[in-house]
Amino acid sequence: MQHSQAIVYHRHGDPLEVLELVDRPMPEPGTGAVRIKLLAACVHPSDFGKVAGSYGRLEHLPAVAGREALGEVEAIGAGVTGVALGTRVRFPEAGAWQEYACCQAAALELVPEGIAIANAAQSFINPPTAYCLLEKLMDLPKGAWVLQNAGNSAVGLCIIQLAKELGYRTISEVRRESLEAPLKALGADKVVFSGSGWHRQIEEITAGAPLALALNSVGGESALDQLRALSAGGTQVTFGGMVRQPVRFPTRELIFKDLRLRGFWWDSWVRENGPNASREIVGRIHQWMREGRLQLALDQAYPMDQYKEAISRAAAPRLGKVLLAPDPKRLAEEA
Repeated sequence: MQHSQAIVYHRHGDPLEVLELVDRPMPEPGTGAVRIKLLAACVHPSDFGKVAGSYGRLEHLPAVAGREALGEVEAIGAGVTGVALGTRVRFPEAGAWQEYACCQAAALELVPEGIAIANAAQSFINPPTAYCLLEKLMDLPKGAWVLQNAGNSAVGLCIIQLAKELGYRTISEVRRESLEAPLKALGADKVVFSGSGWHRQIEEITAGAPLALALNSVGGESALDQLRALSAGGTQVTFGGMVRQPVRFPTRELIFKDLRLRGFWWDSWVRENGPNASREIVGRIHQWMREGRLQLALDQAYPMDQYKEAISRAAAPRLGKVLLAPDPKRLAEEA
Protein backbone atom coordinates (compact mmCIF):
# COMPACT_ATOMS: atom_id res chain seq x y z
CA MET A 1 0.00 0.00 0.00
CA GLN A 2 1.37 3.40 -0.97
CA HIS A 3 1.80 6.07 1.67
CA SER A 4 2.20 9.84 1.72
CA GLN A 5 4.68 11.51 4.04
CA ALA A 6 3.43 14.56 5.92
CA ILE A 7 4.92 16.95 8.48
CA VAL A 8 2.25 17.40 11.14
CA TYR A 9 1.68 18.95 14.56
CA HIS A 10 -0.82 18.01 17.28
CA ARG A 11 -0.20 21.05 19.48
CA HIS A 12 1.19 24.54 19.08
CA GLY A 13 4.77 25.28 20.00
CA ASP A 14 8.35 25.47 18.75
CA PRO A 15 8.37 23.88 15.27
CA LEU A 16 11.52 21.92 16.10
CA GLU A 17 9.73 20.41 19.07
CA VAL A 18 6.14 19.83 17.94
CA LEU A 19 6.50 18.87 14.26
CA GLU A 20 6.87 15.24 13.25
CA LEU A 21 7.16 13.34 9.98
CA VAL A 22 4.46 10.68 9.61
CA ASP A 23 3.24 8.24 6.98
CA ARG A 24 -0.37 8.64 5.92
CA PRO A 25 -2.53 6.55 3.60
CA MET A 26 -2.28 7.68 -0.01
CA PRO A 27 -5.28 9.98 -0.69
CA GLU A 28 -7.52 8.90 -3.55
CA PRO A 29 -9.31 11.49 -5.69
CA GLY A 30 -13.09 11.25 -5.60
CA THR A 31 -15.53 12.37 -8.25
CA GLY A 32 -14.54 15.76 -9.65
CA ALA A 33 -11.18 15.74 -7.86
CA VAL A 34 -7.52 15.20 -8.68
CA ARG A 35 -4.53 14.03 -6.67
CA ILE A 36 -1.58 16.41 -6.59
CA LYS A 37 2.02 15.38 -6.05
CA LEU A 38 4.26 17.86 -4.23
CA LEU A 39 7.18 19.28 -6.20
CA ALA A 40 8.42 21.91 -3.73
CA ALA A 41 7.08 23.70 -0.65
CA CYS A 42 8.26 26.99 0.84
CA VAL A 43 9.53 27.26 4.41
CA HIS A 44 8.21 30.63 5.56
CA PRO A 45 8.42 32.53 8.87
CA SER A 46 4.60 32.54 8.75
CA ASP A 47 4.69 28.73 8.74
CA PHE A 48 6.54 28.86 12.05
CA GLY A 49 3.95 31.31 13.37
CA LYS A 50 1.10 29.00 12.39
CA VAL A 51 2.75 26.08 14.16
CA ALA A 52 3.46 28.25 17.21
CA GLY A 53 -0.16 29.42 17.30
CA SER A 54 0.63 33.10 16.78
CA TYR A 55 -0.03 33.80 13.09
CA GLY A 56 -3.29 34.69 11.40
CA ARG A 57 -6.08 32.13 11.25
CA LEU A 58 -4.97 28.89 12.86
CA GLU A 59 -5.69 25.42 11.52
CA HIS A 60 -7.73 22.84 13.42
CA LEU A 61 -5.43 20.37 15.15
CA PRO A 62 -3.92 18.03 14.24
CA ALA A 63 -2.72 19.85 11.13
CA VAL A 64 -0.19 19.56 8.34
CA ALA A 65 2.31 22.42 8.33
CA GLY A 66 3.06 24.70 5.39
CA ARG A 67 0.95 27.04 3.27
CA GLU A 68 2.65 27.59 -0.10
CA ALA A 69 3.82 24.95 -2.57
CA LEU A 70 3.87 23.78 -6.17
CA GLY A 71 2.61 20.39 -7.29
CA GLU A 72 1.63 18.45 -10.38
CA VAL A 73 -1.52 16.49 -11.16
CA GLU A 74 -0.73 12.81 -10.61
CA ALA A 75 -4.17 11.14 -10.67
CA ILE A 76 -7.59 12.19 -11.98
CA GLY A 77 -10.94 11.25 -10.45
CA ALA A 78 -14.16 10.40 -12.23
CA GLY A 79 -15.89 13.18 -14.13
CA VAL A 80 -12.83 15.41 -14.46
CA THR A 81 -12.17 16.83 -17.91
CA GLY A 82 -9.77 19.41 -19.25
CA VAL A 83 -6.98 18.55 -16.81
CA ALA A 84 -3.97 16.54 -17.96
CA LEU A 85 -1.62 14.42 -15.91
CA GLY A 86 1.56 16.35 -15.17
CA THR A 87 -0.14 19.75 -15.19
CA ARG A 88 1.56 22.01 -12.67
CA VAL A 89 -0.71 23.63 -10.12
CA ARG A 90 -0.66 25.31 -6.76
CA PHE A 91 -0.57 22.65 -4.06
CA PRO A 92 -3.59 22.89 -1.71
CA GLU A 93 -2.92 25.74 0.70
CA ALA A 94 -4.06 24.04 3.92
CA GLY A 95 -1.10 21.78 4.63
CA ALA A 96 1.60 22.15 2.00
CA TRP A 97 4.26 20.07 3.75
CA GLN A 98 3.00 16.70 2.54
CA GLU A 99 3.79 14.57 -0.48
CA TYR A 100 0.25 14.18 -1.82
CA ALA A 101 -3.12 15.88 -1.43
CA CYS A 102 -6.45 15.87 -3.25
CA CYS A 103 -8.28 18.91 -4.56
CA GLN A 104 -11.44 19.59 -6.51
CA ALA A 105 -10.49 20.10 -10.14
CA ALA A 106 -12.65 23.22 -10.34
CA ALA A 107 -10.50 24.86 -7.65
CA LEU A 108 -7.13 24.24 -9.31
CA GLU A 109 -4.77 27.18 -9.76
CA LEU A 110 -2.82 26.37 -12.91
CA VAL A 111 0.82 27.33 -13.39
CA PRO A 112 1.95 27.99 -16.98
CA GLU A 113 4.85 26.16 -18.56
CA GLY A 114 8.26 27.76 -18.71
CA ILE A 115 8.69 28.56 -15.00
CA ALA A 116 11.26 26.66 -12.95
CA ILE A 117 9.97 24.70 -9.96
CA ALA A 118 11.89 26.81 -7.43
CA ASN A 119 10.41 30.01 -8.86
CA ALA A 120 6.84 28.76 -9.26
CA ALA A 121 6.75 27.33 -5.72
CA GLN A 122 7.32 30.86 -4.38
CA SER A 123 4.87 32.66 -6.66
CA PHE A 124 1.62 32.60 -4.68
CA ILE A 125 2.23 34.73 -1.56
CA ASN A 126 5.31 36.96 -1.48
CA PRO A 127 5.28 38.33 -5.06
CA PRO A 128 1.53 39.15 -4.90
CA THR A 129 2.13 40.78 -1.52
CA ALA A 130 4.88 42.93 -3.03
CA TYR A 131 2.67 43.85 -5.99
CA CYS A 132 -0.21 44.93 -3.75
CA LEU A 133 2.07 46.95 -1.48
CA LEU A 134 3.27 48.90 -4.51
CA GLU A 135 0.08 49.15 -6.56
CA LYS A 136 -3.07 48.59 -4.49
CA LEU A 137 -2.67 50.81 -1.43
CA MET A 138 -1.54 54.16 -2.82
CA ASP A 139 -1.56 55.96 -6.16
CA LEU A 140 2.16 56.55 -6.60
CA PRO A 141 3.47 58.61 -9.52
CA LYS A 142 6.08 57.08 -11.80
CA GLY A 143 9.55 57.66 -10.43
CA ALA A 144 8.33 57.78 -6.83
CA TRP A 145 10.64 56.59 -4.06
CA VAL A 146 9.59 53.60 -1.93
CA LEU A 147 11.37 52.78 1.33
CA GLN A 148 11.53 49.27 2.76
CA ASN A 149 13.33 47.47 5.56
CA ALA A 150 14.40 43.81 5.34
CA GLY A 151 15.40 44.46 1.75
CA ASN A 152 16.96 41.00 1.53
CA SER A 153 13.78 39.20 2.63
CA ALA A 154 11.66 37.27 0.15
CA VAL A 155 9.15 40.12 -0.13
CA GLY A 156 11.97 42.66 -0.18
CA LEU A 157 13.63 41.03 -3.18
CA CYS A 158 10.28 41.02 -4.97
CA ILE A 159 9.69 44.69 -4.17
CA ILE A 160 13.05 45.65 -5.67
CA GLN A 161 12.34 43.84 -8.93
CA LEU A 162 8.65 44.75 -9.26
CA ALA A 163 9.33 48.40 -8.46
CA LYS A 164 11.64 48.48 -11.48
CA GLU A 165 8.92 46.96 -13.66
CA LEU A 166 6.32 49.42 -12.37
CA GLY A 167 8.49 52.52 -12.64
CA TYR A 168 9.36 53.22 -8.98
CA ARG A 169 12.67 53.68 -7.17
CA THR A 170 13.62 51.82 -4.00
CA ILE A 171 15.54 52.47 -0.81
CA SER A 172 16.23 49.13 0.86
CA GLU A 173 17.44 48.90 4.45
CA VAL A 174 19.52 45.85 5.41
CA ARG A 175 21.69 44.89 8.36
CA ARG A 176 24.80 43.63 6.54
CA GLU A 177 26.96 45.58 4.09
CA SER A 178 27.65 42.34 2.19
CA LEU A 179 24.05 42.49 0.92
CA GLU A 180 24.48 45.75 -1.00
CA ALA A 181 26.00 44.21 -4.14
CA PRO A 182 23.42 41.41 -4.65
CA LEU A 183 20.53 43.80 -4.02
CA LYS A 184 21.87 46.34 -6.50
CA ALA A 185 22.36 43.54 -9.01
CA LEU A 186 18.60 42.91 -8.75
CA GLY A 187 17.86 46.58 -9.37
CA ALA A 188 17.91 48.26 -5.95
CA ASP A 189 18.44 52.00 -6.40
CA LYS A 190 19.74 52.74 -2.90
CA VAL A 191 20.81 50.40 -0.10
CA VAL A 192 21.13 51.73 3.46
CA PHE A 193 22.30 50.02 6.64
CA SER A 194 20.51 49.61 9.95
CA GLY A 195 21.92 51.74 12.76
CA SER A 196 23.86 54.05 10.42
CA GLY A 197 21.59 57.05 10.91
CA TRP A 198 20.64 56.93 7.22
CA HIS A 199 17.26 58.57 7.88
CA ARG A 200 19.02 61.86 8.62
CA GLN A 201 20.31 61.94 5.02
CA ILE A 202 16.99 61.09 3.37
CA GLU A 203 16.82 64.33 1.38
CA GLU A 204 20.30 63.66 0.04
CA ILE A 205 19.36 60.06 -0.83
CA THR A 206 16.26 61.11 -2.78
CA ALA A 207 17.81 64.33 -4.13
CA GLY A 208 15.01 66.27 -2.47
CA ALA A 209 12.17 64.20 -3.92
CA PRO A 210 9.35 63.30 -1.50
CA LEU A 211 9.14 59.91 0.19
CA ALA A 212 5.47 58.99 0.47
CA LEU A 213 5.52 55.23 1.13
CA ALA A 214 7.44 53.10 3.64
CA LEU A 215 7.01 49.32 3.84
CA ASN A 216 7.71 47.84 7.27
CA SER A 217 8.20 44.14 7.94
CA VAL A 218 10.66 44.48 10.83
CA GLY A 219 9.27 46.70 13.58
CA GLY A 220 11.29 48.09 16.48
CA GLU A 221 13.75 50.91 15.85
CA SER A 222 13.73 50.24 12.11
CA ALA A 223 10.04 51.13 11.92
CA LEU A 224 10.70 54.38 13.78
CA ASP A 225 13.53 55.28 11.40
CA GLN A 226 11.08 54.89 8.52
CA LEU A 227 8.65 57.31 10.16
CA ARG A 228 11.45 59.81 10.67
CA ALA A 229 12.34 59.53 6.98
CA LEU A 230 8.83 59.82 5.53
CA SER A 231 7.72 63.09 4.02
CA ALA A 232 4.72 64.99 5.39
CA GLY A 233 1.50 63.13 4.66
CA GLY A 234 3.37 59.88 4.01
CA THR A 235 2.15 56.36 4.77
CA GLN A 236 3.83 53.46 6.52
CA VAL A 237 2.42 50.01 5.75
CA THR A 238 3.27 47.23 8.20
CA PHE A 239 3.04 43.66 6.92
CA GLY A 240 5.46 41.88 9.26
CA GLY A 241 7.22 42.12 12.61
CA MET A 242 10.47 40.19 12.37
CA VAL A 243 12.17 41.55 15.49
CA ARG A 244 9.08 41.01 17.67
CA GLN A 245 9.77 44.23 19.54
CA PRO A 246 7.16 46.85 20.40
CA VAL A 247 7.26 50.11 18.47
CA ARG A 248 7.11 53.28 20.54
CA PHE A 249 4.09 55.30 19.48
CA PRO A 250 5.49 57.94 17.09
CA THR A 251 3.60 60.90 18.53
CA ARG A 252 5.94 63.59 17.16
CA GLU A 253 5.94 62.27 13.59
CA LEU A 254 2.19 61.68 13.56
CA ILE A 255 1.39 65.16 14.76
CA PHE A 256 3.90 67.30 12.92
CA LYS A 257 4.09 65.31 9.67
CA ASP A 258 0.50 64.04 9.57
CA LEU A 259 1.59 60.47 8.82
CA ARG A 260 -0.64 57.47 8.18
CA LEU A 261 -0.09 54.02 9.65
CA ARG A 262 -1.83 50.98 8.18
CA GLY A 263 -1.39 47.24 7.80
CA PHE A 264 -1.57 44.68 5.02
CA TRP A 265 -2.05 40.90 4.89
CA TRP A 266 -2.34 39.09 1.56
CA ASP A 267 -4.80 36.54 2.99
CA SER A 268 -7.21 39.30 4.00
CA TRP A 269 -6.85 41.01 0.63
CA VAL A 270 -7.77 37.77 -1.14
CA ARG A 271 -10.83 37.26 1.07
CA GLU A 272 -11.99 40.84 0.51
CA ASN A 273 -11.37 40.98 -3.25
CA GLY A 274 -12.12 37.41 -4.27
CA PRO A 275 -10.26 34.62 -6.09
CA ASN A 276 -10.53 36.20 -9.54
CA ALA A 277 -8.69 39.32 -8.39
CA SER A 278 -5.95 37.31 -6.71
CA ARG A 279 -5.53 35.00 -9.70
CA GLU A 280 -5.19 38.01 -11.99
CA ILE A 281 -2.27 39.24 -9.89
CA VAL A 282 -0.66 35.80 -9.69
CA GLY A 283 -1.08 35.48 -13.46
CA ARG A 284 0.82 38.72 -13.91
CA ILE A 285 3.54 37.41 -11.58
CA HIS A 286 3.81 34.23 -13.65
CA GLN A 287 4.12 36.25 -16.84
CA TRP A 288 7.02 38.26 -15.40
CA MET A 289 8.65 35.00 -14.31
CA ARG A 290 8.30 33.45 -17.76
CA GLU A 291 9.88 36.55 -19.29
CA GLY A 292 12.78 36.42 -16.83
CA ARG A 293 11.86 39.78 -15.31
CA LEU A 294 11.17 38.35 -11.84
CA GLN A 295 13.56 35.79 -10.37
CA LEU A 296 13.19 34.48 -6.82
CA ALA A 297 16.35 33.31 -5.14
CA LEU A 298 16.69 29.74 -3.87
CA ASP A 299 18.95 29.20 -0.88
CA GLN A 300 18.63 25.43 -0.52
CA ALA A 301 16.13 22.59 -0.99
CA TYR A 302 15.84 19.79 1.56
CA PRO A 303 14.15 16.37 1.33
CA MET A 304 11.13 15.84 3.57
CA ASP A 305 13.03 13.80 6.17
CA GLN A 306 15.42 16.73 6.70
CA TYR A 307 12.68 19.16 7.69
CA LYS A 308 14.44 20.07 10.95
CA GLU A 309 17.54 21.10 9.02
CA ALA A 310 15.32 23.12 6.67
CA ILE A 311 13.68 24.91 9.60
CA SER A 312 17.03 25.75 11.17
CA ARG A 313 18.38 27.02 7.87
CA ALA A 314 15.29 29.15 7.25
CA ALA A 315 15.80 30.82 10.64
CA ALA A 316 19.43 31.74 9.82
CA PRO A 317 20.72 34.76 7.84
CA ARG A 318 20.73 33.99 4.10
CA LEU A 319 19.70 35.35 0.72
CA GLY A 320 17.00 33.18 -0.85
CA LYS A 321 14.17 30.86 0.11
CA VAL A 322 14.48 27.47 1.78
CA LEU A 323 12.30 24.77 0.20
CA LEU A 324 11.17 21.26 1.07
CA ALA A 325 11.09 18.89 -1.89
CA PRO A 326 10.59 15.13 -2.17
CA ASP A 327 13.16 15.19 -5.00
CA PRO A 328 15.57 18.15 -4.59
CA LYS A 329 17.58 17.01 -7.63
CA ARG A 330 14.63 17.80 -9.86
CA LEU A 331 14.79 21.45 -8.77
CA ALA A 332 18.48 21.59 -9.63
CA GLU A 333 17.78 20.20 -13.10
CA GLU A 334 15.42 23.12 -13.83
CA ALA A 335 17.57 25.85 -12.31
